[in-house]
Amino acid sequence: MSSANKVAIVTASDSGIGKKCAVYLAKQGYDVGITWHKDESGAKETAKEVESFGRRAETIQLNLSDLPDGANAIQTLIDRFGRIDALVNNAGAMNKAPFLEVDFNDWQQIFTVDVHGAFLCSQIAARAMVKQGQGGRIVNITSVHEHTPLPEASAYTAAKHALGGLTKSMALELVSYNILVNSVAPGAIAT
Repeated sequence: MSSANKVAIVTASDSGIGKKCAVYLAKQGYDVGITWHKDESGAKETAKEVESFGRRAETIQLNLSDLPDGANAIQTLIDRFGRIDALVNNAGAMNKAPFLEVDFNDWQQIFTVDVHGAFLCSQIAARAMVKQGQGGRIVNITSVHEHTPLPEASAYTAAKHALGGLTKSMALELVSYNILVNSVAPGAIAT
């Protein structure tokens, strides 16, 4: 797929892995939708870097703890650009607590952001890709802890396992539309 006139959206691209993904995609010639949850200035900084490669950048707040409405920011970006060709689901939440002390609300919050949020963002993006009829790419950022449990992080570990399973199901179903779905499972990243 040529990257000329292609659009990628990267969730939580105001810093860290998401920012690096957004900048890399801009280097490859993609216009980039940049989302942020709390760090608007970080998102604006990412946008400046994207624009330094001659690419268009659009920023928007994405609140995946307020679902399903929070995910509508993805549709807003698609509407602004007029299309979507790639989605990187990077947004995530984590907290650490011994299993016996995990609060259900904390458990639920991690699943809401890490799994339900990725599901809804992917569904919005995939529907647009199907309508465009040109295929696309979806990359879910899971974690090494999808494969190796992290002590005192049962909710995070379980959510990343769930996101890995969702990725496989999406890949099976969306390939017939030429939408390729993969995951990347990084370890700890110094940011």
